Amino acid sequence: MESLIGLLVAAPLLGAALLLVGGRRLDRFGHWLATGLAALSFALAVVLFVDMLGRDGGDRALSQHLYSWVPVSGFQADIAFQLDQLSMTFVLLITSVGTLIHLYSVGYMEHDVRRRRFFAYLNLFLAAMLILVLADNYLLLYVGWEGVGLASFLLIGFWQHKPSAATAAKKAFVVNRVGDVGLAIAIFLMFSTFGTFAFSPVLSTAEQASEGTLTAIGLMLLLAACGKSAQVPLQSWLGDAMEGPTPVSALIHAATMVTAGVYLVVRSGAIFDGAPAAQTVVVVVGAVTLLFGAIVGCAKDDIKKALAGSTMSQIGYMMLAAGLGPIGYVFAIMHLVTHGFFKAGLFLGAGSVMHGMNDEVDMRRYGGLRKYMPVTFVTMGLGYLAIIGFPYLSGFFSKDEIIYAAFGKGGAEGWILGGVTLLGAALTAYYMTRIMLMTFFGEKRWVKDAEGNDPHPHESPLSMTVPMIVLAVGSVGAGFVFNLNHSFVDWLSPVVATADGNSPVSHGMVSVLATVLMLVGVGAAWFQYGRRPIPEVAPTGVWITRAARRDLLQDDFNHAAFVTPGSYLTRGLVYVDHKLVDGVVNGTAAGFGGLSGRLRKVQNGFARSYAASMFGGAAILIAVTLLMRAV
Repeated sequence: MESLIGLLVAAPLLGAALLLVGGRRLDRFGHWLATGLAALSFALAVVLFVDMLGRDGGDRALSQHLYSWVPVSGFQADIAFQLDQLSMTFVLLITSVGTLIHLYSVGYMEHDVRRRRFFAYLNLFLAAMLILVLADNYLLLYVGWEGVGLASFLLIGFWQHKPSAATAAKKAFVVNRVGDVGLAIAIFLMFSTFGTFAFSPVLSTAEQASEGTLTAIGLMLLLAACGKSAQVPLQSWLGDAMEGPTPVSALIHAATMVTAGVYLVVRSGAIFDGAPAAQTVVVVVGAVTLLFGAIVGCAKDDIKKALAGSTMSQIGYMMLAAGLGPIGYVFAIMHLVTHGFFKAGLFLGAGSVMHGMNDEVDMRRYGGLRKYMPVTFVTMGLGYLAIIGFPYLSGFFSKDEIIYAAFGKGGAEGWILGGVTLLGAALTAYYMTRIMLMTFFGEKRWVKDAEGNDPHPHESPLSMTVPMIVLAVGSVGAGFVFNLNHSFVDWLSPVVATADGNSPVSHGMVSVLATVLMLVGVGAAWFQYGRRPIPEVAPTGVWITRAARRDLLQDDFNHAAFVTPGSYLTRGLVYVDHKLVDGVVNGTAAGFGGLSGRLRKVQNGFARSYAASMFGGAAILIAVTLLMRAV
């Protein structure tokens, strides 16, 4: 079975290579080739999963060493994979959701002239993410990490003829480079401390390192996680990334890029357990981002950007749970998986709406679409109920466990974190109900597109609706399956540390509180958007609404904190270069040029001038000689 691990990565990687170098001869069937290879990777994952289930809990990890990458004295870097329960969970999520998104893209990108290249990038994205989660060492993980960054850059800016898409791709690339520096520094610190960067020796001996060293490593890992998972303060790229095709948004938000940061923190749990200060920072980052993303999602009229704020908030839930240590690791991953189903379904549903509305994204120009797009409405509706925590759907189980773990932190900190997570539940219900009401209910508010065409909303083709139906089923049932006899906790516990918290409230009370607040959020959204006509132009609103529409001024802050000082620094350096450096260089050249010009006049070509010079020089020498003798 070990030999199959490498094939998980090889299948989509082969697809990317063939589609990129195969040329136009593959245009007719390249999309099906890419989809088939993604499905092959999923089939291999299922085979490995079934085999893993047949083993004892402590004997399920598999490894495959392909070759020594950099074998030198004192430094050993291997291309080797590790498949355990944690990586298996991610592999199943990546390949299953990724395959469904590939299938959806067949219909969504049908008329794009560069469809073959798009599917090559999708395959590359899957391959890079699989390398990331299957690597058995941090250096190979870094390769997958950078591969994911490259693929996201290519896909976000796929429609580079749009300046906004090209700018969004560059923004995502630059912001993620900041986080990548953190991961690189963490790997350097690991090697200098442990003499290796392989998971097993680093994590098994982490407790032997000093707390200061572990704190430094943990903070650098967190910086990396903030970049990939769009957590404060490196969250500014996520909303702009919606400029890419909608399947890209679904892939980034559900199965690949933004989940990488959560995986990194949970995989490195032993490091964070030995660094309480770093662990606290993870919790704070998660809590702040949870509310930040939810507030932004409440004010956006662009359906994809509203869902992007939702993703930021939900990843904040996962990061908060991961920062709680052993009482939250498993539930962070549980929510990550359930979120993968309902958020992929919601984004694909948004893409279906756009497909029927001439690519319109402004929800103020939707309305009444449930009559024209019933499958999209039902599948999005089930994803909506799952994400808001409707009882016994997937989000209800995973989010409630995180809320319970937050209270389990104990003391005043537990009450604060529990309150934050409950407030997030209410905000989630509000902004998601707002999306559903503005899109599918009320009177139609359609307008002509930029080319003067009236929208004719219609249901999407089967290649798009079938993946949405499958994801809707997962949104409904995944949480129940995971919580059946604590099966998910038992599944991950051999590789992920688990512990019981000290919650002052019971599971039942948490469920009641979360459900009540969910209903409050739904009611508030219905009161505001369900009972009255929705204006075509958003009202001015209070200051928090205006700020939320501008992403809580995150770009303004970045511009003031980094762009403006950088501009002044650049101007200063240019001034010094022109006035000082160039002045010295040009002044020296001018001085020698003037001197040479004056000396050149001595060489005038007249013999009498040369004779006079010789006579004068001789006279001076004689005079000096006589003067010295006289003295």
